[in-house]
Formats: sequence, structure tokens, C-alpha cells
Amino acid sequence: MKSREIGTFFILINMNKVAIQGIKGSFHHQAATQYFENHLELQECMTFAEIPKLLQQNKVTSAVMAIENSIAGSILPNYKLIDEFELTIVGEVFLTIQHQLLALPGQSIGDITEVHSHPMALQQCEAFFENHPHIVLIESKDTAESALQIAHLKKPKVGAIASTMAGTLYGLETIAADIHTYKNNTTRFFVVQMGHQLTEIIPNKASLKLTLSHEVGSLLKVLQLFADNGINLSKIQSLPLRHTPFQYAFFIDVEFDDYHVYLNCLSTIKLITTAVKILGEYIKSQ
Repeated sequence: MKSREIGTFFILINMNKVAIQGIKGSFHHQAATQYFENHLELQECMTFAEIPKLLQQNKVTSAVMAIENSIAGSILPNYKLIDEFELTIVGEVFLTIQHQLLALPGQSIGDITEVHSHPMALQQCEAFFENHPHIVLIESKDTAESALQIAHLKKPKVGAIASTMAGTLYGLETIAADIHTYKNNTTRFFVVQMGHQLTEIIPNKASLKLTLSHEVGSLLKVLQLFADNGINLSKIQSLPLRHTPFQYAFFIDVEFDDYHVYLNCLSTIKLITTAVKILGEYIKSQ
């Protein structure tokens, strides 16, 4: 709990302890800051698999997990983590990914001989480095960690692909800005918590897991019900059922204007599916 003084009054501000994949300055850090503003305490994790355990042990109150990228597609292992650990999706964040080439102050791109970053960041900046063939690209675990290592070890002639936030935090200069190939590169993040949360907010979006009978038209019947009730299907993703070869569960995101219409539709869908699991009901990101 943190206090903030306004005039002669003190207002208590709840601090959320939030787990992210990566370290301060990472895109997960940016997404967490965008969602929680400044009311958060970060718990850094180097892998997504660490996050559910921290939630289970009540060491964090929330977590931010990337779930899909507009270029690379869905992050399927994170769907499995949310499902298997019974996490609840309470919100979402869309973040425009902007990659900067960072290095120690006073250097130019001609001085740089190697660049470190996460494999996805390297891939998203390939076109830029085709014009700089003297630079060797080296994979690392995290964009921001690459920046931190350069600053901590004071490595000259070495660059990192990371965010502007990472450059500011670790005292690096941007020697080439916005080097990503596709300028509309956006990542969607889920905000998750442990168990079902009570809230007075009326949701307008839901993430569901549907298991259907292996019959012709079973998925079509569900999709038609959504359409007949004016519910927009914003995403559908299939994952194989672990114990049933070549059968699949469907992870679906739906958007609606009337929560009661959505609930009635969901009640009907439960009658024609093998199983329906609500992964989360929340306010869609603007």
C-alpha cells in the first residue's frame, strides 16, 4: 500500500504486485504499466512457466502474459498455461511494438559489430540489418536484458534491440529508431489472476474454451448461435486435446453489447457442446 499526499490529505493507493516475462524495460513491463498505470510492483520472470506458480503461491496478485502478435500469431503455450492452471483473464492490453537499436553513448551504427536481442525481435528487424551486413545478430532471452547487459558490462561496439523504455532505464542511446520491418506490429497481452474475481464492472468481452463432439457441423452450430444473437467472434484458436488424438478444443473470444444476451446464448451453447469453460469476462481494450 502506498500513500500520496494531496494538499493536507493522504490518499491510499493500492499497489498491484504483477508478474511479467522479462525484466524492467521489456515490452511486458510496458504493457503492465499501460494497464495498471504506476500502481504496480514488478516481479520479473525469465519464462512464462514461472508465472502461474507465483500466482498459486500468492506471491503476486496479477500477471501480464503476451497471447498473440499481429505478425507472428498466437502464443499457444500461454493458452495452455492459462487453461491448465485455472487462471482467470481479467483484462487485455494491445501494445504497438517499436524496436530501437540501443548502444552505449557516443557510438554510431558503423561502430557496432554485433547486436543481441530476443529471437522474435531479431526476426522483426531483419530488413534493417540486410543493409548492415557487418553486424552479427545474436539471440538472447529478453530484449531488455540485452540492453541491461550492455550497460552493466559497458560493452562497446555491441548493440541491443529493445524498447525506448529500456534505453532510458539503462542509460543507452538510440542509434537507429523504429527499425522494425512492419510498422503496424502489435502484441496483445492478457492480464490474469488466480481464481474467479468478484467485480461490479459489466464485461463486454469474454474468452471461452469449447470442447465439441466429433460430429459434422458441431462448430458451425455454435458460431451460428453467436451470429444470431449479434455477438461478434473476434478470435478462434484450436488446440489439440492432450488425451484424445486428433480432436481439438477451441479457444474463442467474443464481444457483445448486452451481457444478458451473451449469458443466454452461453446457456444454449452449453446444451450443444461437450464442455464450456469461461476463461475470463472483461472489458475489451480500446
